[in-house]
Amino acid sequence: MPNPKRRHSQQRSAKRRTHYKATAQTLTTDATTGEIHVRHRAHVSEGKLIYKGKVVAETAPSKA
Repeated sequence: MPNPKRRHSQQRSAKRRTHYKATAQTLTTDATTGEIHVRHRAHVSEGKLIYKGKVVAETAPSKA
């Protein structure tokens, strides 16, 4: 596998990394429960796992 002949400068690496930005997660309010949750993710409400306003599982998975 080819290797670089010379070392990349720190400035060159920093220029490449400037495009990696942290973005805040998009939150939405569930129409049925009224809870705020991350979009496109199932969330726990009253011990039930809910996705798109429908109950997916009666018992929420334990956080282990």
